[in-house]
Amino acid sequence: QVQLVESGGGLVQAGGSLRLSCAASGRTFGIYAMGWYCQAPGRQRELVASINSGGSLRYVDSVKGRFTISRDNDKNTVYLQMNSLKREDTAVYFCYASLGGLNYWGQGTQVTVSS
Repeated sequence: QVQLVESGGGLVQAGGSLRLSCAASGRTFGIYAMGWYCQAPGRQRELVASINSGGSLRYVDSVKGRFTISRDNDKNTVYLQMNSLKREDTAVYFCYASLGGLNYWGQGTQVTVSS
């Protein structure tokens, strides 16, 4: 089992920045990919960004150039630096980790961007 604890969400004005963190604990050896999904009210959960054990990055088009995902393997932690935030970025952000063909999820952290 992998436990994921997120932090860093909150309320920010449009154009501002937030940094999300997600720390993994438990059975962390062999985690292949970590990343972030978001879910806005009335919408499906969608991938925002991911990074695998080889360092390959993936971003949804809407955040390219604004968000940066990074990973500290020694700390089993993944980060999401969010810059130039827009109202449409408002959502609950969920951290995930892939291990052994399964995805493990954090509890989610709310990001609210005001105009």
